[in-house]
Order: sequence, then C-alpha cells, then structure tokens
Amino acid sequence: MSQSKSIKHYLGVMLKGSLMGAADVVPGVSGGTIAFITGIYEELLESISAINLDNLKLLFKGQFKIFWNNINGKFFVFLLTGVAFSLVTLAKLIGSIVNNSKETEEKVLLWSFFFGLIIASILYVGKQIKKWTPKEYASLLIGAGIAFYITIASPAVGSDSLIYLFISGLIAICAMILPGISGAFILLLMGSYPLVLGAVNDLREALSASDTPLIIAAGSKIAVFGLGCVIGLTSFARLVSYMFKKAHDITLAVLTGFLIGSLNKVWPWKQTTEFRENSHGEMVPYLQENLLPHSFAEINNDNYLVFAALLCILGFAIVFVMEKVGERFNTTT
Repeated sequence: MSQSKSIKHYLGVMLKGSLMGAADVVPGVSGGTIAFITGIYEELLESISAINLDNLKLLFKGQFKIFWNNINGKFFVFLLTGVAFSLVTLAKLIGSIVNNSKETEEKVLLWSFFFGLIIASILYVGKQIKKWTPKEYASLLIGAGIAFYITIASPAVGSDSLIYLFISGLIAICAMILPGISGAFILLLMGSYPLVLGAVNDLREALSASDTPLIIAAGSKIAVFGLGCVIGLTSFARLVSYMFKKAHDITLAVLTGFLIGSLNKVWPWKQTTEFRENSHGEMVPYLQENLLPHSFAEINNDNYLVFAALLCILGFAIVFVMEKVGERFNTTT
C-alpha cells in the first residue's frame, strides 16, 4: 500500500480521527459514519484488511519496513492519534452530557446536532449510489429495518463468561466500523457495556493496590474482549471491503439504510423510563422513549425547539463542509 501521500493528507486523517473518537463514545452514533462522510472509510477498510497472516509473517521475519508500508502504518498512527486525543478531551464532555440522568437542555441540543449530522450523512451516502434499481431499494429497506430494530431492542442481561465477552467484542467492533450502528450501543444491548467498563475499572484499582489475583482476573476479561475485537475487526473489514468491490451500490444502499434506521436512536426529545448503575455507582439512562417536542415540553417546561433546530442545521452544515474538505484533501494528495 502506497505511503507517498503528503503530510497534509495525514494531518487531515488525524482531524478525522478526532471526530471519529468523539462520535464513538455516544451510544447511538457511529465513528464509521464520520469515516464515511470525511472520505477515509474505504482507506480504513483496506488498511485494516491488510493486517493479515502474510503481512504478519513479514513482521516476525524482521521485515518491519515492508510490513509497515503494506498495512499503511502511517495512516493508522495519525488516525489513532486523533481518536485518542478526542477520547481524552471532547469525548469526555460529550459522554457526561449523554449519560446525565436528567433530560437537560444540553442533552436535547447535543442530540439535535447529531440528528442533523446523520440526516446530512444519509443524503451524502445515498448520492454515492450510481444507479437505483429494485435491488438497491430493497437493500435500503433491509438496512433501515435492521438498524431500527437495534435501536428499539431491549438490552439483555449479559454473562461475564470469557466466551460471551469474546463474542461481545467480535460483534461490537463490527458495528463500530459500520455507518449508522454504534458499537457502544451494541455492547449495551448485549448487556456487556457495564461488564467491560467494570473490568477496566477493576484493573485500574487492582494496579493501584497491587492486587495480583484481581489484576489477572480483570486483565483476562479485557484481553479476551480485545481479542474478539481484533478478530472481528480484521475479518469484517475484509468482508465489507470485498462487498464494496463486488456490489458497490447495494453495499451503499444498506449503509444508507443503517443511517436512516439510526435516526430513531438520536431523536433529540427523549424521556428516560429506566436507569442503570454504571461502574462508578452513578445512575445513568438505560431505557428511553422518544417524545414529540410538545410532549417533552409538558414534562420539562420547555422543548428548546428553536435552539434545537439551529443545532440540527449546524450538524447538517458541518457534514457539507467536511464533504468539501474531504474532496479537497483527496484531490491535493
């Protein structure tokens, strides 16, 4: 895989990675959506697919430079740097708003912003389809149906067995790279979200207390979950990349459907019907139902409709800008 792209291209990749990181922390918003609308989605899939047995053999033989070029290593460095930066800065703020147990003005405005972003993403992804036939329309409906069902499915009670954690990582990471489906929300549905966060919290406490048995127990859970993520990511990315090459328009139609179905999750006006306790002992939203703005106002005294509309328009406009910036980066690198 060529490494001749300019530093300008990779700085753009880092910026897009930071946007992906901010999106992935929100249960309902996919980093894959950001990757797609910023024009790096197919490069991401191809780079992940390149992490295969043949290239790993090069690494074990000490041919690091060839391995690095083959997997597009520079791309991964800049992308993951952007993701990490976002996770320790902006994502923390977004997560605190989303997980606030009260329906606040900030939460309505944040969801309105993402609602506008996804509407624009639907138009962007949809227009990449060269020709609409009955197959594309059917694929669109199937994708929308799957995503909508995911948004209304009741969360399961997860098992803390290592096999279940492995399967959770395998499935959640696949969702995380699909536009319109949130990996964090999939973990929540499978009942693994608190289990994974709990294992991370246990490991942190065990390390500070030098508790070797707890370090081994928590570390084993995280390692098995991570292994599932790695296997799922490399396998699924290869499948999606193959689908893009063999059935480009149908694949895009399914992804457009995913985005349409996900709108149910990011509807701004919600009422929490059930809470759960997170790994820090805090009560956070667990089950929610969507409300019309006037119904929301009856419960919360205001629906913030004007500001919500403005934030929705802003989210829509940002996608338009990202599309243009992405086109400029792609034509100048």
